[in-house]
Amino acid sequence: MIGLNNTSITRQLSSLYGTNPKMLEQQKERYSALLERHQQNAPEGPVYLISAPGRTEISGNHTDHNHGKVMAAAVNLDTLAAVTPRQDATVTIRSEGYAPLTLSLEQLSPVPEEEGTTAALVRGVAARMKELGYNVGGFDASVTSTVRSGSGLSSSAAFEVLLCHIFDSLYGKGDMPFKLRAQISQYAENVYFCKPCGLMDQMASSAGGLVYIDFENPDPEVRALSYDFAAKGFSLVVVNTGGSHDDLTADYAAIPQEMKAVAKVFGKDYLRDICPEEFFAAIPTLRAKLTVANPERAILRAVHFYNENRRVEKQFAALVEDDLQAFLQLVIESGRSSYCYLQNTFASPAHQELCLALMLSEQLLAGKGAWRVHGGGFAGTTLNFVPTAMLDEFIQKMEAVFGKDSCNVLNVRPVGPATLEAE
Repeated sequence: MIGLNNTSITRQLSSLYGTNPKMLEQQKERYSALLERHQQNAPEGPVYLISAPGRTEISGNHTDHNHGKVMAAAVNLDTLAAVTPRQDATVTIRSEGYAPLTLSLEQLSPVPEEEGTTAALVRGVAARMKELGYNVGGFDASVTSTVRSGSGLSSSAAFEVLLCHIFDSLYGKGDMPFKLRAQISQYAENVYFCKPCGLMDQMASSAGGLVYIDFENPDPEVRALSYDFAAKGFSLVVVNTGGSHDDLTADYAAIPQEMKAVAKVFGKDYLRDICPEEFFAAIPTLRAKLTVANPERAILRAVHFYNENRRVEKQFAALVEDDLQAFLQLVIESGRSSYCYLQNTFASPAHQELCLALMLSEQLLAGKGAWRVHGGGFAGTTLNFVPTAMLDEFIQKMEAVFGKDSCNVLNVRPVGPATLEAE
């Protein structure tokens, strides 16, 4: 079994989770428990410890699927696996809290009955990697995750990126380019899992750190930026409002569908292919030309796309210039645009947990910090930039409404997927 009390492992854990001694001790206990569980299920062969991070969306809400711009960051919450390679093509995954999964990689075509399941992601990642010339093979994995489903930190992207890195570490050189890893992960989710997601989640998890991404071209432009919010006196806090993402696929899918319907009026596939001036000038005639059920909402969502793209540029520039107050004001503007124009703060009038959380954040943080809907929206989480001096007060008041442990205080993780190695 891999020893966890040597200097090399401590250094590697610090790079993934930060240097807080209490946190490091908690991670060592977590890793130790995972290794013990894995040894019981797969006692023979070498063991690899592989981690892939969740992500937080900093700005660019629902812009990626129309070739827009985003800012995102990998975070210190992760999906972690203890992995042992096998001699055959069987993959066995035992994820904490879920029934064991076993499948054969001898069959890599999509299986309709697997849509929306973990099996679809495994098969999809393996199929795309093999198609691109990478080796894949069987393995036994024991998995645990602090990127909870429904947390808004993209548990699916973390798992997909983890799978890519497992195959690449066990059967390749472990040097797959981060952009390709993200694209393979998205392919598995789009084609096998059958969720029409964009590329932002997978790109942030795969790249690591704080990144600006422009999806205008098939090979996205990615700019890294080092910015220490904690050193500026702010903590990033994601509040889980308890709303469920179940049965929301149609609501998520409607956003890119309506945006693309607007683009189609102009003879284009994506809003990014239409200059903003041309779009805004055409609004008087768009309602009659759109064939979607809600043409007004489609127009508003397109307005959000164009304004949000400009905001991302301004936010990146503000951080480069170390103008944190300008950045925070733009965060608030982004959240209001999502609320009013994108309309992804609730799917049903009967479930407005996100709206309640945004109101409470505004009451607490107005003039002090910033707040916005986080990720896909409709249910789930908000992102808050909280002055560290009032962090305890913010957590106490939000958890009084949404329950204990509903607040996650995040650090930006500087690296994407990682394989931990003992000295």
